[in-house]
Amino acid sequence: MSDKINAALFKKMFLAGAKNLEAKKEWINELNVFPVPDGDTGTNMTMTIMSAAREVAALGDDDMATLAKSVSSGSLRGARGNSGVILSQLLRGFTKVLKENEEVDIPLITEACEKAVESAYKAVMKPKEGTILTVAKGMCDKAVELNNAGHDDLSSFIDIVIQAGNDTLAKTPEMLPVLKQAGVVDSGGQGLMEVLKGAYDAFLGKEIDYTIEAAAPVTKVASEYKGEVTDDDIKFGYCTEFIIMLNKTFNIKTELDFKAFLESIGDSIVVVADDEIVKVHVHTNDPGMAIQRALKYGALSNMKIDNMRLEHQEKIFKASEKAAAGVDDGTALDDNAVVKITSAGDAVPEVIEPNEPEEKKPFGFIAVSVGTGLDEIFTSLGVDMIISGGQTMNPSTEDIVNAANKVNAETIFVLPNNKNIILAANQAQYLIEDKNIVVIPTKTVAQGITALISFVPDMDAKENEATMTEEIKNVKTGEVTYAVRDTVIDDKEIKSGDYMGIGDSGILSVGPDMEETVMSMVDEMVDDDTELISIYYGEDVDEEHANEISDLISEKYSDLDVELQYGGQPIYYYIISAE
Repeated sequence: MSDKINAALFKKMFLAGAKNLEAKKEWINELNVFPVPDGDTGTNMTMTIMSAAREVAALGDDDMATLAKSVSSGSLRGARGNSGVILSQLLRGFTKVLKENEEVDIPLITEACEKAVESAYKAVMKPKEGTILTVAKGMCDKAVELNNAGHDDLSSFIDIVIQAGNDTLAKTPEMLPVLKQAGVVDSGGQGLMEVLKGAYDAFLGKEIDYTIEAAAPVTKVASEYKGEVTDDDIKFGYCTEFIIMLNKTFNIKTELDFKAFLESIGDSIVVVADDEIVKVHVHTNDPGMAIQRALKYGALSNMKIDNMRLEHQEKIFKASEKAAAGVDDGTALDDNAVVKITSAGDAVPEVIEPNEPEEKKPFGFIAVSVGTGLDEIFTSLGVDMIISGGQTMNPSTEDIVNAANKVNAETIFVLPNNKNIILAANQAQYLIEDKNIVVIPTKTVAQGITALISFVPDMDAKENEATMTEEIKNVKTGEVTYAVRDTVIDDKEIKSGDYMGIGDSGILSVGPDMEETVMSMVDEMVDDDTELISIYYGEDVDEEHANEISDLISEKYSDLDVELQYGGQPIYYYIISAE
């Protein structure tokens, strides 16, 4: 058994850890404290690590520095939800130590563990014990203890550290009463342990499938011509590939900017970077624009441009010939490049100058939203870009960065509208340098709507940030959904199938009758300062039932303004705010 870990072994360990987490994600989702049908910790952590795993799997026999960069940057961009962001920061801190060494032993692994925990704790404004942070720290403390004691067997070192993580994880219900009441351990901590267990299996040499599937392709592919695919189906006509030989630093920020530019002119984008070269693939109608932007970063080589429309027409022609001759075997035809450009430049494509950019406006807005009705509300209030997502699907850091890159404004206010998206938004904030990104910590769509209504164009960014942040504190939000399992939370006994009214800090009401549950939830929210109750009904609620609920609330609280609007949100029958 090796007493050191080199790049080849670390690559196997990382991919095995990612695969093990992916295999366990649904089980981890079920560890959600609240028994709602949208547990997402396993999904968020899996999507975070798989973003990095795809980059790692695409690498060849690379050195540790290249591998470490792919792990760090891939997880950083793909980070989703609080658990995903913390996982990305653990990986980022850990690889900071690895990238400076071709092989790592127990002292260096211990140092990497310390850096990982330090990075993760810094990412959270108010770290809470009994979470993934505590589990990571428990393992780090054990690693330091073993290293200080002169432990020199790497296999047993890893085994003991993982056992320390399991022991810490088992104690999380004692640290967080809500976990104990729900009868579960921390789901983020469990996800971290699954990554490490998979990695240790690879270290031990167990037989593991290291195959990482690529992200789902966005272009239509036809294996044989049947007449249904036309040139109109090919949105971007030129498959463009090249390698940039870097002459300047290509950091995470630069990479995200470059990818955002490519997304503005095409699709099917792949950008794989290391310290010296960047491999690029994009489908676009303007290959010259991709090349022109790439030249800012260095010289180009291995350039290849294929006219996919012409190739498609040739395939149709050949398929027609086969059909006329009675041949229909469905075999793939060779792809013959129509235009090939070498580093010497056999041909030069036309470079199309982009239009002059419009002058930046002073303020722009990005909101996370789910539901057609809510989308329309945010758009009517001046939101420039809506990122689809929310409690059921948290957008990634890269999703937020890409949206910000498309908003032509000096200052962009980002409204996460979910407490599980705020960390990803904050992380995106530090990756954008040419615009002032302001994250308003909205935890619900109701807070997001209030923040927008509170915006005053004549005030500057700082004044608006202060005003919007202050105003959202006056909004109480309740959401009505159903329970997916029996449990006890906040001293309320919950049965599978019960309706639940979930407030800002816990369960407000539970019961088998939806109307009673809604009214009890609203009763808990309304106080002497309440002036307005806003009701947003979801996609599973018909308008007649929504009007009945609205009438009940209006009748009981006749001295308050009550507004009813279609939200169209999934999972949650009603989102109700009191302010």
